[in-house]
Amino acid sequence: MYFFYMLRCADGSIYVGSTSDVARRVATHNVGRGASFTAMRRPVVLIYSEAHSTSQLAIARERQVKRWSRAKKEALAAGDLQLL
Repeated sequence: MYFFYMLRCADGSIYVGSTSDVARRVATHNVGRGASFTAMRRPVVLIYSEAHSTSQLAIARERQVKRWSRAKKEALAAGDLQLL
């Protein structure tokens, strides 16, 4: 199982990623060994994740959502399907 996930950083920004283990990846981000983007914006908090059957699907979803506006990412995290 693979996951697409979104994190809220300490400065309020949103980080989008994919992984096979969400809890481990969030912990890695929080000790500063994740992406350089999150290393400078710790601590981070998981705000959304969704499961995918393959890493390719999770990565495709990550790439899709990275192109979205902040408002659309916030709507996804909040479960507000009308704004999507």
